[in-house]
Amino acid sequence: MPALAGSLALVASHPTSVRVAPDPNNAGLKLPAGFGALVAAETGGKARHIAVTPQGVIYVKLNKVKDGKGILELHSQPNGKATMTGGFGDYGGTGMYEKNGYLYASSDHAVYRYKLDGKGEVTAPTKPELLVRGLKVGSQHESKSIVLDNADNLYVNIGAYANACQEQDRTRGSKGIPNCPILDSAGGIWQFKANQLNQRYPDGTRYATGLRNVVGLDWNPQDNQLFVMQHGRDQLHDNWPELYGEKESAALPAECLYALTKGSNAGWPYIYYDQQKKELMKGPEYGGDGKTPSTADYLKPAAAYPGHMAPDGLLFYTGTMFPAKYRNGAFIAFHGSWNRAPEPQAGYFVVFQPFKNGKPDGQWEVFADNFAGSAAKAASGRADHRPCGLAQGPDGSLYVSDDQKGTIYRIVYNAKK
Repeated sequence: MPALAGSLALVASHPTSVRVAPDPNNAGLKLPAGFGALVAAETGGKARHIAVTPQGVIYVKLNKVKDGKGILELHSQPNGKATMTGGFGDYGGTGMYEKNGYLYASSDHAVYRYKLDGKGEVTAPTKPELLVRGLKVGSQHESKSIVLDNADNLYVNIGAYANACQEQDRTRGSKGIPNCPILDSAGGIWQFKANQLNQRYPDGTRYATGLRNVVGLDWNPQDNQLFVMQHGRDQLHDNWPELYGEKESAALPAECLYALTKGSNAGWPYIYYDQQKKELMKGPEYGGDGKTPSTADYLKPAAAYPGHMAPDGLLFYTGTMFPAKYRNGAFIAFHGSWNRAPEPQAGYFVVFQPFKNGKPDGQWEVFADNFAGSAAKAASGRADHRPCGLAQGPDGSLYVSDDQKGTIYRIVYNAKK
């Protein structure tokens, strides 16, 4: 912020030159050997996606406005902690991204950008540039996640405002609507120009469709492609008990990682992906029986994960702080489930998905765990913290936001050497 820049921006002038020590208890997290964690800041807000500038300034998007601010600004301290130095933006939301000297942020209805100066600070916090307005908003899946490619294109998730496009949403036995009309305006990724002001929703291009809801997404620099994490559908047993048992419904369908190109169709609401059978399955609303694979030609996931864990953050790691195995792989923040009962709830962790040559390669693994506070809290769904956003610091450290209490974590490697 301009009023604070002279005195507080100095702490971020050499963010890569100081080795950061983790908290004695690693901020309560369980991590692989050699890694440590610290609580960088407590924001007190519902911290969704985050961005860190090359100068080490941290921007946090709040789901709801707190004290008149929807975006918080924090400056890194030499000890690895971060000091809150201001805030701006009178709107809530999820999306936050930094690229080419601009900070991009979204509400549930629009996308804005702010010019950054040489210190990584926003130059005109009260005068954002409006990029896109009038984005489709329904009664659910309203958050708008954003990312940019390397050709000045902006990608925005427009979540489907339904579970499975039923005649009566989330109703037992209700059939699916033929040629689901939701897909005309939602249930996919829309592409806009990142440098063109005052675009309207109809000015965008439907880049990919058949995606129920995407919160975590990132541009893969290794193969120059958009990857997204889809939230799989709910209530297989609740709505179709004659076809699915409670245990099946707790595990199915998969949360899916998709590699998208223009025109991709992932098949929602007509199909879901069964990670146990490793098959696309026809949805019960459209005549599926839970046993017979779909023969339709829809995009298959690049990787799949257990159901209902709510992947809210995706980040391709390009830093050099972490060991070589992590370079160009993907970190995924799982917010945690609410609908696996009577089975234990699950998630509340950050996982690592190995990649090779721009594609998933090998089994995913839990990287950072115990955000919930204990196994019992995770199983019951009463988590202390819920991972949401991911960002890479200029030194290669990994930042994780929590939208339960607003904690910002920072994960480092070999910090004590």
